[in-house]
Amino acid sequence: MLKQQSHIVAPIPDELRTRALYTVNELRQRGKADKDAIDTLYNLIVELTESGLDFFFLEPLRRLRAGNMMMSMAKMGIGSMLKGSKMVIHKVLKKLDDRSLANILDFIEEIIHEPDPAA
Repeated sequence: MLKQQSHIVAPIPDELRTRALYTVNELRQRGKADKDAIDTLYNLIVELTESGLDFFFLEPLRRLRAGNMMMSMAKMGIGSMLKGSKMVIHKVLKKLDDRSLANILDFIEEIIHEPDPAA
């Protein structure tokens, strides 16, 4: 679905990509939205979110060589966004059923891509 739309990208470390895909596969095989699966999924989503926030909000400042004060203010704002996001993510995930878990796992697989070998 995403390949038919324009989209923006945020790079993630290879280690995070590998771990995310491994986690998705592991949770898909278990197939149950139990507490352990939800906790594992929560941690993965938070880590992917942190990586994206860093890229979209802090990377432009790094490239502009923003000063320490500007970076500190940006990090504080992002920390607040992340805190709010964590609360929402936690509330949504604790109500997951098995079918919804599968849908979220499909979405995560859809948004993670390997690097372009031509690059």
